[in-house]
Amino acid sequence: MIKTPLCDLLGIEYPIFQGGMAWISDGKLAAAVSNGGGLGIISAMNADANYLKEQIDLCRSLTDKPFGVNIMLMSPFAGEVAELAAREHVAVVTTGAGNPSKYMPMWLEAGVKVIPVVASVGMAKLVTKAGASAIIAEGGESGGHVGELTTMVLVPQVCDATDLPVLAAGGIGDGRGIAAAFQLGAVGVQVGTRFLVAHECGVHANYKKKVLKANDIATMTTGKRLGHPVRQIKNQFAKDFLKAEYSQISDEELEALGRGALYRAAIEGDEKTGDFLAGQIAGMVNKEQPAAEIIQEMFSQAEKILASAGKWLA
Repeated sequence: MIKTPLCDLLGIEYPIFQGGMAWISDGKLAAAVSNGGGLGIISAMNADANYLKEQIDLCRSLTDKPFGVNIMLMSPFAGEVAELAAREHVAVVTTGAGNPSKYMPMWLEAGVKVIPVVASVGMAKLVTKAGASAIIAEGGESGGHVGELTTMVLVPQVCDATDLPVLAAGGIGDGRGIAAAFQLGAVGVQVGTRFLVAHECGVHANYKKKVLKANDIATMTTGKRLGHPVRQIKNQFAKDFLKAEYSQISDEELEALGRGALYRAAIEGDEKTGDFLAGQIAGMVNKEQPAAEIIQEMFSQAEKILASAGKWLA
């Protein structure tokens, strides 16, 4: 069985986080992943503290295992959900889309372990100094908001830049990805797209179908002009948005085009005007399974691969 310092740090069986996906990573999915031995994560997305409190209460009603909350720092409600996470003493806060330093003293005082998602070595160094417990190095293969560097390039550089435990994210969907992450220096992984098709994931059926039908070139990125590129499955919305991105419309008009698109995909299943965020690994996701089975299958594969890692040595 694979056990790393991350397991001891958080009291989890498998060194795997479920990614915080807006409108998708709710209390039910987080509980299923935590019950399966990983760390389930609730997405605070752009919602207020009332929504997050409901999801935390739901998760606690379904599991007694540790779970986390993901806070998008671009959210207009970032401050109030940050305070709620501290009051609720959640086990872990992961952060994305910004610098979490202003909130970290409050979380640390509440005993919350802070594990930011970073897309650069510079941010990894900054959050290390600020008191993070670990770091998630996320490559541009992932779904949703992405950086420029790939996982293969980013993870070893982040590992070299910090003494903290590092999780790899982006392009990981089976045991091969986990084994590769460990060889790059990581001690855990974060997975999002594969959990989109977990039985316990409440995303719309049309969303799951798109992931299951995806091939190797099914995703594309948009939003570079706005400074926060996003990876999604190609559809009419994504193509129209990309076309508008290279037109003469203002940034404000471009932002407005994307407003509500993820909700239309995840909740309404609108295949034309919805934004179906997913990573490049979607092309390797081909079946629905319980969350616990996904975790067990991935780590069983990884164990076999790592056990034979020396087979090419002379």
